[in-house]
Amino acid sequence: MNADESKPFEPKRPRLHVAMIKEEDGFETNKENNSQDEEYFKSYADISIHEEMLSDAVRTNAYRYAILKNYEMIRGKIVADIGAGTGILSVFCVQAGAKKVFAIEASSMAEQTESIVEENKLSNRITVINKKAEDVAYPEKLDAIVSEWMGYCLLYESMLQSVIDTRDKWLKKEGLMFPATATLYIAAYNDEEYDARLDIWNEFKSMYKVSMESMKKCSKKCISRNVKVRSVPPMSIMSHGQTVCSIDLKTVTVQDLHNIKKQFKLECFGRSTIHGFITWFTVTFPGDITLSTSPYSEDTHWGQTIFYLEEPFDVDQGTLITGEFSLCPNNFKSRFLDININYRVNNGPETKKYYYMNDCIT
Repeated sequence: MNADESKPFEPKRPRLHVAMIKEEDGFETNKENNSQDEEYFKSYADISIHEEMLSDAVRTNAYRYAILKNYEMIRGKIVADIGAGTGILSVFCVQAGAKKVFAIEASSMAEQTESIVEENKLSNRITVINKKAEDVAYPEKLDAIVSEWMGYCLLYESMLQSVIDTRDKWLKKEGLMFPATATLYIAAYNDEEYDARLDIWNEFKSMYKVSMESMKKCSKKCISRNVKVRSVPPMSIMSHGQTVCSIDLKTVTVQDLHNIKKQFKLECFGRSTIHGFITWFTVTFPGDITLSTSPYSEDTHWGQTIFYLEEPFDVDQGTLITGEFSLCPNNFKSRFLDININYRVNNGPETKKYYYMNDCIT
């Protein structure tokens, strides 16, 4: 791994803490989502998130390279930067020759975005708009949309829906999307530290003369309850990655994002224990430029997303794991995800596992 293994990986993209809203009839979806949106945009006012994203040179340089390499398609054009943050992508677009860039930032970070634009003497080329993307009315149609909308497991945060809304309302038919495509992958995962986490319950007997081996079952449940984000070493991947969804940013619809479901077939590399499944994603830009969060690529702040199983299982070379992966926004908190992984080992019984990808990412 490229990261310092002595430092724990701490995901810093939004943890969307939302107070549960109750009515006599139950949930009210609109109020719940409005409350979640407020927390979401508030989280992006925190400087630590922007420090993390800008410090991710793989991420930021991929966007910079993609924008500058495509300067002939951006020069003299009108561009929207959705979720502009500090505005660095807007600046890249001007450097590529954009005639006008609208930097859309719904959080209070927009004030700092404005300062950065002025600091770089680009106020005549970049207009900062402190609104939700869905509420912006542009003076003319857009030639390109630039956005870094990807979250953990690609779609956590559900920001892509805002990009789609802008595309449908304002992008010219021949307009460009940066990125242009996105692909999510799944593979089998082995955690070499897993057994040590369980063995600690055996050690307490010698330490305190109290047996706690029965806690292992509880520990397994707790480990598999919440989705984890880590940068994992390539040797932890026990199968080739398989595509679970591919998104064309020019044609994908919001409804498509509510109906992601894919059969998978994973052939294991060798004798090992499978502790869960792991996902990562890639995005491509015009000009065949790729940004990858694969464990085989240089580390990014996204790491990889791990879905632990309550009951790990042993495999040999060629063992087949077949199943279905499905993902959709949660009905009541749309920036969270409902994920189901149903699988079977060789011809064994099917196991079903549900994951609620919420703000308990660790």
